[in-house]
Amino acid sequence: MTEDQKRPPEAVETENLDAGSPESEVLEEAAEADNREPDADTRIAELEGEVTALKDQVLRAHAEMENVRKRSQKEIADARVYAVEKFAGDLLSVSDNLARALAALPDEERDALTEAGQNLLGGVEMTQKELHAKLAKHGVTAIDAEPGATFDPNKHEAVSQIPSQHPSGSIAETFQSGWKIGERTLRAAIVAVSSGPAN
Repeated sequence: MTEDQKRPPEAVETENLDAGSPESEVLEEAAEADNREPDADTRIAELEGEVTALKDQVLRAHAEMENVRKRSQKEIADARVYAVEKFAGDLLSVSDNLARALAALPDEERDALTEAGQNLLGGVEMTQKELHAKLAKHGVTAIDAEPGATFDPNKHEAVSQIPSQHPSGSIAETFQSGWKIGERTLRAAIVAVSSGPAN
């Protein structure tokens, strides 16, 4: 077998063309393009895939940072509102004792008090008002548990059901006041629920 027979026909054909002929230039350019294009297209596709993946990573990282920032802001806001929760809960017994002290003296006996007794009573009332004002300043407020108010199991704790002049399902009587801090119940009000008017 001769050398020419071993080589592919295209190589023999190309060699037979004159080096400067237009046909040889076209064939050379086509061969170069064939060699270049798949590599360039593949590389471009790879780079575009990498860019897409990097964009996706950046967007995910940005979204995660935004979520972390929002969570941190919420935690800071909650910490500001609820930081005094335990302390306020401890002070509720003081408020209860002041309320019991004021309730122990019937209205008809208040006028019979001496001047010193009335001053003492006024001081206790002022102390209770000041305590409630300071609690309110820190977001701690009383829960509405007046007789006739709508019963809410999230804010009220029912210990009994009694007949009363108030509509069925509303609060008939309050045994202990309830308190909330922000929108969170600090202590549920202890109440009796009305079963409606007695027959």
